[in-house]
Amino acid sequence: MVTFHIITLFPEAIENYLHSSILGRAEKKKILKFHLVNLRKFGLGKHKKVDDRPFGGGPGMALKIEPIMAAVGSILNPKSKKRKTRIILFSTRGKVFTQKEAKRLAKYQDIVFICGRYEGVDERVAKHLADEELSLGDFVLAGGELPALIVTEAVSRQVPGVLGKYESLEDIKGSYPVYTRPEKLGKWKVPSVLLEGNHKKIEEWRRRSFL
Repeated sequence: MVTFHIITLFPEAIENYLHSSILGRAEKKKILKFHLVNLRKFGLGKHKKVDDRPFGGGPGMALKIEPIMAAVGSILNPKSKKRKTRIILFSTRGKVFTQKEAKRLAKYQDIVFICGRYEGVDERVAKHLADEELSLGDFVLAGGELPALIVTEAVSRQVPGVLGKYESLEDIKGSYPVYTRPEKLGKWKVPSVLLEGNHKKIEEWRRRSFL
């Protein structure tokens, strides 16, 4: 079983997606497990403070290191330390996430995602807590929740048993055009090769379509 631990201030914003469709079915089969960790529970003081003004000034607030340390510590108990674990911080400075990275991460048993918010995260999280930083590309989001969902789904598809068939992987079959009924819709027609029943020709057509 692969367990995804997502440390976030907004667990309710992503919970439903994790329990739906392919991910939800894999969870019921006990192939995957999703553990949402509410960072606010580890906040400091009476008001559960999780952010502060950064040293040196500048706009906005940054997430403090202490709540994140406590959240990570609640996941990495003595039993879990025996499992193959990777801690990931989402950052615009991180390595760009690709299908190759998804395959690599699928080999871990516990994957911990730290979702940033506001103007960033105390740099000591990246330097001393996280094993690596990942980015989805050259753009900025409000937080790490969407990247966590995207990486979770991409990695999950590489875990044996999550998909019904191995051939369902896009990087195995390629991404070729697909058509459904009706055969004709006004001037728009399905390519005739798909209607002839010659599977060899169909495979050749599909191969040409995504090369």
